[in-house]
Amino acid sequence: MLEPRRDRPREHREAAALLADGAARARAGEGGLVLVRGATGTGRTTVLDAAAQDAAAHGMRVLRVRCAPGDTTAPFAAALQLLGPLPGFAVQDAPSGERERAAHLWRVLGSYAVTSPLLLAVDDVHLADDASRRWLVEAARHADRLKLLLAVTERSQYDVDPPAPGFAHTLPPARVRARTLPPLTPAAAAGHVRSAFPTATDAWVDDCVRAAAGSPLLLRALLDDLGALGSPGGRSSLPETAAALYPGAYAAAVQWWLDSAGPGTKEVARSLAALDEGWDRVTAADGGPDCPVKGLGPLLAERAGADPARVTGWLTAAAHLGVLNADTAPAAAPALGHHLPSQRTHGAEPHPGGVRRLHYAHPLLRDAVLSGVPTARRRAAHRAAAEAMVHCGASTGTVARQLLLAAPVGATWTPTVLREAASNAVRAGRADDAVAFLRRALDEPLPGDQRQRLLTELGSLECAGQESAAGIPRLREALRLPGTPQDKVRTAVALGTALSWRGSTRAAVEVLRTVDGELAGRPEVIGPLRTASIVLSDQDQTVREEVQRWLSGSDDRSPDRAGPAGRALCVRYEATAALTSADEAMRRLHALLAEPADPATEPFLLGTAAAVAQWADRLDEAERLVERGLAGQRRDLLNPMHDALLNVRADIAAARGEYARLPDEPPVKVPAGPTNVHAHTLIALVETDRPAEAARLADGFDLGTAPDSWELNRFLYARGVQRAAAGDAAGALHDFLECGRRQSARDVVSPVVTPWRSAAAECRLVLGGPGEARELAEEELRLARVWGTPRTVGRALRVLGTVTGGRPGWELTEEAVLLLRDAPAAAERELVAALIAQGRMLAAVVDGSQGRSRARDSLREAADRAERAGAPRLRALAEAALRDSGARRPAVARTGSLSLTPSERRIARLALDGLTNTEIAGRLYLARRTVETHLTSTYKKLGIRRRAELKGALDAG
Repeated sequence: MLEPRRDRPREHREAAALLADGAARARAGEGGLVLVRGATGTGRTTVLDAAAQDAAAHGMRVLRVRCAPGDTTAPFAAALQLLGPLPGFAVQDAPSGERERAAHLWRVLGSYAVTSPLLLAVDDVHLADDASRRWLVEAARHADRLKLLLAVTERSQYDVDPPAPGFAHTLPPARVRARTLPPLTPAAAAGHVRSAFPTATDAWVDDCVRAAAGSPLLLRALLDDLGALGSPGGRSSLPETAAALYPGAYAAAVQWWLDSAGPGTKEVARSLAALDEGWDRVTAADGGPDCPVKGLGPLLAERAGADPARVTGWLTAAAHLGVLNADTAPAAAPALGHHLPSQRTHGAEPHPGGVRRLHYAHPLLRDAVLSGVPTARRRAAHRAAAEAMVHCGASTGTVARQLLLAAPVGATWTPTVLREAASNAVRAGRADDAVAFLRRALDEPLPGDQRQRLLTELGSLECAGQESAAGIPRLREALRLPGTPQDKVRTAVALGTALSWRGSTRAAVEVLRTVDGELAGRPEVIGPLRTASIVLSDQDQTVREEVQRWLSGSDDRSPDRAGPAGRALCVRYEATAALTSADEAMRRLHALLAEPADPATEPFLLGTAAAVAQWADRLDEAERLVERGLAGQRRDLLNPMHDALLNVRADIAAARGEYARLPDEPPVKVPAGPTNVHAHTLIALVETDRPAEAARLADGFDLGTAPDSWELNRFLYARGVQRAAAGDAAGALHDFLECGRRQSARDVVSPVVTPWRSAAAECRLVLGGPGEARELAEEELRLARVWGTPRTVGRALRVLGTVTGGRPGWELTEEAVLLLRDAPAAAERELVAALIAQGRMLAAVVDGSQGRSRARDSLREAADRAERAGAPRLRALAEAALRDSGARRPAVARTGSLSLTPSERRIARLALDGLTNTEIAGRLYLARRTVETHLTSTYKKLGIRRRAELKGALDAG
C-alpha cells in the first residue's frame, strides 16, 4: 500500500528528501550513494519504492533488485539481477572469474550511466551475496564520476547473533549520505489507525498502537486483519491471541520479523514471551510488579545458547524500539546492565529508575511471537525462569506464577513456594489464586504428611468457593492419608463443616465421631471434634438430640470436660434454656476466657462468648470477641465457627440498628434456605419502612422444603414481623407460634434469641384473644426476668402492659420506660416502642387535658428518638399516635444540643472533663471506635469541628 507523499510519516519524508536530493545531483552529473537504514518493518522498502517512482518521473532509468537470503550462495546473483534489464546485457557473456566478472559488470554499468541518469535501487543489501556487496561498494566509490545514484537499504537492528559489517563500513564517510528510519511515533501510528477506523474508541486505538510496536509493517498487517473482521464498533480492546485475527497477516508479519532477526534473536524473543506469560499474571499481592530481571539476560542467554551481553543488548534495543515495555522504579537499582525506558521516547533520556518488569508491548504481540512454539518448550522456559528467580530472591508469588505454567520440577522447594504463595493469596482475599497454587503443588512429589495438609487446605478453599464437588473428595482423601492427630482433627472439622454446608448434617457429625473414636487415647486433641459436633448439629434437630445423647453417655465426653470451649457451650445452652442470668453467664465466660487457651478450640470459645455477650447487650465486648476470633482463623481451613462469628457480627449490627452493614441481597446457602442474615435483613427492611422489598424477601423461600435449622427458626420470626407490619395478624401469629414450637424443641425458651411469645401476644390481641395474649406475655416476662437485661425485660413489660390494658397496663408500660431509659444503647428502639405504648395508654386511661398532655409528651419523645435512631417505622407509629391524640407533630430537633442522644451527651461530658477517647472507652466499657463515632455525630449535630468547642456548644443549648 503506497501512501500519498503528504501522508508519509515525518521519518519517511526526511529519508525521501535525501533520496530526491541525491537523484537531482546524479542527473546533474554528480553521482553518489544514499544509504537508508532501519530496523525490520520500519518501512525501508516503502521509502525506496517511492524514490524509484520519483526518479522515473524525472526521466531517470531505474534498475532495481531486492536481495533475498536464497541468493547468497550464487556469486554476483544480486548484481546480475540488477543489470539484467539493460539493453544488450547478457549474463552468459560475463567472465567466470570474480575479478574479471566485476570489471565486466562495471564497464557495462559505466557505459550506460555516461549517457543516461541512472538509479540503482538495492533493497536489503545485507542479504546480498558477498561478491555483489563488494561490487556495489566499489560502484559507490566511483559513482561521483557518473550520472548514477546508488540507493541502498540496509537492516540496522541490534540482534543476538553478531551481525556482518555494514555496507558502508569501508567507505569514506564523505562518500556516504545516510538516514536511519526510527520506529513510528505513537501519534503517527494512532493517526493511521484513525484513518482506517474513524469510529474506534481511544482504548482500542491505543491497543493497536501498542500491538504494532512502532513498526509500519506490523501496523499495516494488523489493520488488514482487523479490516477483514469488520469495524471495531463498541469493542474497547483488541483480541489477545493471534488465532482471533483473520486472515492472519499480523501473525505472519511477526514471524517474518523474527526470521529476519536470525535464529539467536528468535529463540530469545520466544523465551522472553514464554516468561512474560507468567509475569503477566503477577499482581502487587504476589510481590509484583517487581519481577527481578537483573539476571534476565543470562537466563535467556542460557536458554538460547547465546552470549549474555548480546542478549542484554537486544533487550535494551527492543525496549527503545517499542517491542518491549519496561516498568521502572525510581529507587531501584539498574537491571540488565542498562536503563530501559518505561515507554518509547525516540531520543529522550531514559527513565532514571531501574527496571522492575520487562514485557511485550501488547499480549497480542507476545502471542504472535509464541505461535508455533511447542507447549513442552514453553513449560521448560517457565521452569527455568522459576528456578532462576528462586536463586535471585524473587517473591514467592512471582515464582509461583511461573510454576503455574511450568512442567513439574520435582524439587523440594517447589511445593514450599506454592504453599507460601497460596497463604499470601488467602491473606490478600484472592482465594482463586490460592486454589490454583495448591492444585499446582499437587503435581509435585510430596511426602504423605505434606500431601495430607495440602489436600486439607485445598479442599477447604474449594468448598468455601462453592466448589464442594471438588473440595469434599479432597478432604475425604486427606482424612485417609497418614498424618498427625492434630492434622486429622483439622481435616475432620473441615470435612464436617463442608458436609454441613451441603445440608448433610448427619454425615458431618458421623465424620467427627469416627475420628473421635480413632483418637480415643488422645484426649488432649479431641476437644475441637466434640465442640464442632455440637455447633454443626444445630442445623438439624434430630441430629442435635443424638449428639446430646452421645455426649452425655459418658463422663469423659461431656461438654464441660472439653476444656473452656466446651464449658462455654454449656453456658450458652443455659442462657437459651432460661437457666441463668446475663450477669452470671458473662461472669462465667470471663473466667473461661482468662484460662490458658488451646489454639484448636479457641475459636469455639470466642464465638460462643461473643454470642452470649451480644444477647447480654454488651455489644462492644461482643464485637471485640468477634474480631479477635476472626483474626485467629485460618481462611484455608474450614471451621464452623467462622460462619458462627460472621452471624454474631450480623446480630450485633442488627441490635445496634446499623442496617447498612447488612447486605441487600444476602447469599443463599446450598441447599437453598434462609439464613440468619436473611432474617436480620428482612427485619431491617421492615424497620426502615421498605414494605415491598420486605415482602419480596419474605416470599422468596419455600419454608416447607427448607432444611430444619436454627436459622430457619429465626427467619420464621422475621417473617412474622413482616406479616404483622403488613397487617396480616393471622399469618404473623402462625409464624411466631411455629418459631416457638421449633425453638422449644431445641430447649431455646429464653426470649433473648427470638421473643416470639410477646410478638404472638400482640397478634392474639389484634385477633380478639386477650386471655391467650396475656398468658403469652406473662410467660415472656417471667423468662425475661431470668435473663435480666433491661432490653428483654422492658420489651416484655411493654407488651404485657399493652395486652393487660387499663391502669394496671399503664403502670407496666411506665415501668418499662423507666427501666429502658437507663439501658444500653442497644435498647433505644425498645425505649421508643415503650414510649409509644405509654403515650397510648395515658391517652386512654388518664382523663382530661393532663392525660392528653402527658401522652403527647411521651409520643413526641418517641418520635424524636425514632428520628435520631433511624427508625422510620417507629417514627411513623409515633406520629400516627400523635395525630390520633389531636396534636400537631413538631419538627424533630436534628441539630443542637437537644438532638443529642443520652449516649452522645454522656460521652461529650466526659470529653469536656478532659478524658481521652481511650479513657472514655475504658470508663464506659465501650470500644474506642464507638466513642469516636459518637463524638463525630455530636460534632456534626452541634456544628463544631473540635473538642475545644464542646463547652460553648453544650452551654448554648
